[in-house]
Formats: sequence, structure tokens, C-alpha cells
Amino acid sequence: MVELAASASSSQSNAPAPAAISPRQVTAAVVGNALEFYDFTTYAYFAVQIGHAFFPGRSAFESLMLSLATFGAGFFSRPIGAVVIGSLADRVGRRPAMLLSFTLMGLAILGLALTPSYRQIGLAAPLLALSFRLLQGFALGGEVGPTTAFLIEAAPPQRRGLYGAWQGASQGVATLLGGLIGVGLSTHLNPHDLDAWGWRIAFLIGALVLPFGLIIRRNLPETRHRDEAVHAAHPNAPTLRGHLRIILLGLAMVGSFTTATYVFQYMTTYASTTLHMQMGVAFGATVISGAVGLVFTLLGGALSDRFGRKAMVLIPRTLFLLATLPAFLLMVHRHDAITLLGGVGLMGALSSVSSGPGLILLTESVRKEVRGLVLSTVYAVALAVFGGTTQMVITALIHLTGDPLAPAWYMMAATAIGIAAVSLMRETAHYPKIAPDGETVSPRAMR
Repeated sequence: MVELAASASSSQSNAPAPAAISPRQVTAAVVGNALEFYDFTTYAYFAVQIGHAFFPGRSAFESLMLSLATFGAGFFSRPIGAVVIGSLADRVGRRPAMLLSFTLMGLAILGLALTPSYRQIGLAAPLLALSFRLLQGFALGGEVGPTTAFLIEAAPPQRRGLYGAWQGASQGVATLLGGLIGVGLSTHLNPHDLDAWGWRIAFLIGALVLPFGLIIRRNLPETRHRDEAVHAAHPNAPTLRGHLRIILLGLAMVGSFTTATYVFQYMTTYASTTLHMQMGVAFGATVISGAVGLVFTLLGGALSDRFGRKAMVLIPRTLFLLATLPAFLLMVHRHDAITLLGGVGLMGALSSVSSGPGLILLTESVRKEVRGLVLSTVYAVALAVFGGTTQMVITALIHLTGDPLAPAWYMMAATAIGIAAVSLMRETAHYPKIAPDGETVSPRAMR
């Protein structure tokens, strides 16, 4: 078993090395992160059913839009959670921050699963759904920064790309699980039962794993005090003001990634409401998206250790930009399962292989003293602006214009902005780092 030795700064090269962090402990952080994202994103997969339960409108479009608006509300509480829990991670530690966010997420998902429908309790139903959704957003807003910081700080210097990529890969795991559960429920339940109560099963499954997640996270070591080399990008910038440039570029980059992610998560709704395909096939798009997200995010992270973070963002992202319109054209014109799953798989692979290195690039560009706060805030704000609005915007665009290619145009515009932002960022993969014995070497030399 490979152990993850912590970095030691050059000024402390003679100090004893801190205790090693095992892959099992890193896995515990990743599993907890995956569970949180499963709880948060499962809402998107059952947006139609949740709309019927809590937001009965005068039309199917109105009900779906109200449901998606509540889905988006969870993103607007994420910046608050990012500041509160991200600051806690920098002041107290990564572990207590991760425990807090996980506990709050568990309470929110349980509450949402057990909230009675509008027919049973009237206006209280949508108000409760909105409240629990806001709590979900607060919890997840504080999850990304501490978990990503932990993974980067726990990894050996020459493998930070691979270990950091587990942040994005864990989201792929969440998407995959959500899609598989959706396929199972839509296969074994008739549309009426799925609409009436079947969607709640998916949320209850997420709530059931809460105790196990708390147990594995309680045993995590703390990485906040581990020494590491100062990157040349910000040698004297321990404050937020010193990171203003990377914060702005990070917002544009993460916003681009987020738009693509939530277009993919919309594909279940898109396939059923726009392409008029069966729910089992529609959920299959989510399964494919999650599977390629898991595999290709890790592949991108590993390759970024060898070829650099920027190259592994810019090249795949450019190919993704070029592939988006042809993929949607084929899906719209063919309306069959193979084209839908193939198009989602191709776009998801190109998007995922670049998103992992992008998040690592941002993490390595930020000094440790403010890493939890900066990462949480950048991620949460980007998701509030783009993730919280993407599905509503493309639903409205399809409805108003009648153009089923609206998701493609929207995603391509965001992708172009992200490519421009990354091109202005500095490479971080090959900055000098500290070997376990205290000697300063480059990652290339440590291979």
C-alpha cells in the first residue's frame, strides 16, 4: 500500500516528517464528498416528479419551472456556506469542516424526502422544500473547499493531480449512482407511482448512508498544519486581496465547467420532455454521464501530473467545444437511445478529462492559509451564478424559441469563456516542491 507522505517546507527540512496519510483515509474523504453531491444533485434527476409533488402549476411547463427554481435556490445559499465553513476549515481544520457540512446535508436530504406533498399540507410543502434546499446549498457550499484542500495536502507532491482529481471523480460517482437508482425506479415502478412516491426512495437512500459517512470522516487526520512549499505564483500573498486575479479567473473557469455539468444533469429532463424518450432511456444518459465522469476525471488528473494542468484543460476543452453542436444535432434528429447515450458519453468524457486538472490548477494557485475559504467561495459563487440558473435558462430558451439546440448554444458560449480564463492562468504542476526527505525537487525529477 502506497502511503501519502506530507510535504515539508525547505526551512524545516530537518524536522521529522508528519505521519503518513493512507489511501484508505483519502478514500474516506472522497466517499463523503460523493455522498454529499449525490444528495444535492438527485433533485435534478427528479425535477419533474418534485414539481408535481410540491409545485402544482397550471401547466407542465410552469410546474417544472417552479421545481427548477427551487433547485436553483440551493445554489444561492452555497456562497454563505462557503464563507462560513470554508473559514472554519482554515481556522480550525479540514476535518471539522467536512464533518459539519456532511451532517447538515444529511439533515436536509432527510427533511426533503419526508416533506408531505402540496395536496396534503398546502403552501407549507413548497416552503419546506425550499428551506431544505437552501440548507443543502449551505452544506455543499462548504464541502468543496475543505475536501479539495485535504486531498491536495494529503497527496505526495508528484501525484497531486491524480489525488486532487478524486474531487471531480467523486461527483461522477454521485451522478452514476443517481442515474442507476433512477433507472431502477423507473423500470420497476409505473409512472404514477414514480410520480407519487417513488422519487422519495432516491432521497431516503442518501439519508441512510449518513451514519456511515460520519463514522468514516471522524477518523480522518488533519492536514491543515502540514507544511508545504510556497508556489511561485503567490509567494507573498496570504490574503484574499493577493489572490484577486486568480479568484476572477477561477470564477470564469469554474463557471464554464459548472454550466457543462448542469447541462449534463439536465439531460434526463431534456430527453424526456424535449426528445420525448422513455424515462428508462432518459436516466441512462445520467448513468453514462456519471461513468465517464468517474473514469475520465481521474485520467485527466493523472495525465496532468505528467503533461501539466493547463495542457490537460485547454486541449480537451477545445475539442469539447467543437464536438458539442454536432452531438446535439444528432440527438435531436435521430431521437434514439444509442445516439443520446453516445453523444452524452463523448461530451462527458471531453468535459471530465479537463475539469479535474482545472480544479487542481486553481487549488495549487492558492496559498494554504486561505485555501479553504478561496476554493469554497470561488466554487460556490460560480455555481450560484451558473449552476443555479443553467437548467432554468435552457428550459426557458427551449420553450420560448422552440429550438431544441438551445442547451448546445448555451454550453458552447460558457466553454469559450472558460478556455479564455484558463489560457491566462499560470502553470502550477511543475513548480518546485518538497520531497519527503526535505530536498527541493521538481515533480518530473521525482518520477
